Amino acid sequence: MTESAPHRNKGLFRRFAEKTSETVGSAWAFATAVVVIVAWATTGPLFHYSDTWQLVINTSTTIITFLMVFLIQYTQNRDTATLRLKLDELIRSSHARNDFIELEELDDQELRALRDEFHQLREKVDEHRDRRKSSPDLAAMTAAAPTRVPKPPRTRR
Repeated sequence: MTESAPHRNKGLFRRFAEKTSETVGSAWAFATAVVVIVAWATTGPLFHYSDTWQLVINTSTTIITFLMVFLIQYTQNRDTATLRLKLDELIRSSHARNDFIELEELDDQELRALRDEFHQLREKVDEHRDRRKSSPDLAAMTAAAPTRVPKPPRTRR
């Protein structure tokens, strides 16, 4: 089965972005950048710190930064998507509440309610640990009926 042009291009861009991200995130890339900056700075007296001398570094760094923002955002979005899928699968296959699948679809108020719920559970556990004299069943305490978060509607992606 052959890939259509958009899929083939997406694969090429993905491979390019990942390789570029890997390369520019290395110690060698950082060392190279430092050498370039030092070389540029040492040529200042030679060019009498002219406007053109300053423009070279300003333009170069602006262009590189502009392009890197897109590459970094792409790789970050891809990493986030794969991480979400992995977490969703762990939740689905465990005894965790399925409400946590696609948690990113909840609105801010629903997320705050969940955060508050876990904060309260954490306080209960800390309280219990502080006054514990015997070994009570912590599982019974944390299994107290948590508030249910409405499942977000499924959206097509």
